[in-house]
Amino acid sequence: MKALVVDDEKNIQELIKILLEEYGIESDVASTFKESLEYINKNYYDLALLDLRLPDGSGIDILKEIKSINIRTEVVIITAFASSETAVEAIKLGAYDYIAKPFNINDLRLIIRNVKDKIELEKRICVEEQERTEGLAGKSQVIQNVKETIKKIAPYDINVLIIGESGTGKEVAAKMIHRLSNRGNKPFVAINCASLPGELLESELFGYKKGAFTGAVSDKKGLIEEANGGTLFLDEIGEMPLTLQAKLLRFLEEQIIRPLGSTKEIKVDVRIVSATNRDLEEEIKKGNFREDLYYRLGTIIIRMPSLRERKEDIPILVEQILKEIKEKYKKNITRISPEFMKYLISYDYKGNIRELKNILEKAVILSEGEELNFFPISPEKFNSLYIDDPKDEFTVKSFPDEGIDLKNVLSRIEKALLFKALERADGVKTKAADILGLTFREFRYRLSKYKKDSENSVD
Repeated sequence: MKALVVDDEKNIQELIKILLEEYGIESDVASTFKESLEYINKNYYDLALLDLRLPDGSGIDILKEIKSINIRTEVVIITAFASSETAVEAIKLGAYDYIAKPFNINDLRLIIRNVKDKIELEKRICVEEQERTEGLAGKSQVIQNVKETIKKIAPYDINVLIIGESGTGKEVAAKMIHRLSNRGNKPFVAINCASLPGELLESELFGYKKGAFTGAVSDKKGLIEEANGGTLFLDEIGEMPLTLQAKLLRFLEEQIIRPLGSTKEIKVDVRIVSATNRDLEEEIKKGNFREDLYYRLGTIIIRMPSLRERKEDIPILVEQILKEIKEKYKKNITRISPEFMKYLISYDYKGNIRELKNILEKAVILSEGEELNFFPISPEKFNSLYIDDPKDEFTVKSFPDEGIDLKNVLSRIEKALLFKALERADGVKTKAADILGLTFREFRYRLSKYKKDSENSVD
């Protein structure tokens, strides 16, 4: 947490700085309106303590500037010229509190403690809200360890490397690091290094000048410059070509970039968070990744656990993901059958949370009624019917030119499954219903639609 103290009296500056340090709050100090503007345009502050009257301006004007840049910054006005009018004006403009000089030190301590508690609570609520929808929710020890590590390292301006299997939530972790850092109100810019060939990736990162190459019809700002003041997330960093790795290393060492076709160097301030599902130490041995870059990127390394390592979190994740999917497809699902939940917990997720969401989305699309039941097609066969990429709509992989009769196709699938279950249950409908995760009544109703074919079945 960081604060800005603006007061033209040195003894007051020093006193407030000491009180803030008691609560673990770093602070910058300004003596004038002009100096304070320089600070707030360069840095993010959780808290500002402002003198009302300064040699070249007003604390009220600084308050307005702060709130225009970041409305979440809490402001306390401190002044020897207290009046009800200025107090009301300050509060209306969004100030947290107002204290008059000469003040009691314990009164100011209480204000600082209360505002710190408020800021921390709001950050925690914000992060927890994000976690609920982005996959870091859960009570398992492994995911708790990840979140604790992120909270510890986020405020420090160091590069972070996040490793883990595909679908474990590496970008989610990167966003959490950004939100909890002093750069939280600045840009978060992400790029997948595997999505572009080396030449295009270089121009995307560093930008280019008009005429730098064929097709460069105008200047383009690179993503590193776009992220200035904030965080750049380099996903799949292990896919970056060696030639570009050297240029990235130079940037990390000097924080200077030179767009393609330019002779001018640009100074930028960017925190790098990168991620990979590759074993970079093994890639170093193979000569595919620079060892010096690895150590630059991985000042801190965070390993995201696979879903197999946090099975106890699956019911929580299912509940939260399901809420989003139900709203998307306007399905009135009120419960999950125990059989389906057992299947979800026991399943071996190669794609982790991404695959869990994929399975749930398919199940919701194919569901009928209020209960989400176990769908007893093997995951391999189930996936073969649909595209697995969660970015795509769930369409059939091969589609006839003349189109299909959707109702007929779904009916044939349902019929085949009903009779297959009946066959496996030796014709006993109650047992067949259990195999399909249906109640006996639901099974009987569905079967009745194909009565001709089921006349020879027994109860």
